[in-house]
Amino acid sequence: MTKADLVSKIAGAGGITKAQAEKAVDGFVVAVSQALSTGEKVTLVGFGTFSVGSRSQREGRNPRTGEKIKIPASKVVKFKPGKSLSDKVK
Repeated sequence: MTKADLVSKIAGAGGITKAQAEKAVDGFVVAVSQALSTGEKVTLVGFGTFSVGSRSQREGRNPRTGEKIKIPASKVVKFKPGKSLSDKVK
């Protein structure tokens, strides 16, 4: 599903225009991005939780040359689905 598909479905389900739905989707993305960048969790009950995790530095290999390389520590976005979302997917 693309962003355009999501906007169309939200507009249809919410009885709003596509322009309003697109503003809502963009607002959601901005709000979640800002919250995660400050280290906050975003929980949508029944849907899931977005959070920030950290990966420690590790050693890897360049697949082309086989040379050992160091992969620096980084932060990653994690998503844990809620129970009702998990049940719908099963």
